[in-house]
Amino acid sequence: HGLTMKGGLGPPLLPAALAGKDDALLIETILEGRPGTPMPPWRSQLSPAEAAWLVQALRAGPPQ
Repeated sequence: HGLTMKGGLGPPLLPAALAGKDDALLIETILEGRPGTPMPPWRSQLSPAEAAWLVQALRAGPPQ
């Protein structure tokens, strides 16, 4: 998603881009990936709790 999370191979991951998206959908996307896209599944490396933490960190935005 790029160093600034504004998009790269995948869509932007900034708070505004995630607004309105359900946490459960984002967690599922992280864990299962998105077939037919560059988004791989991360279930073998992340637990559901870690994926939930990641969603909250993404919603907070990058450090200033």
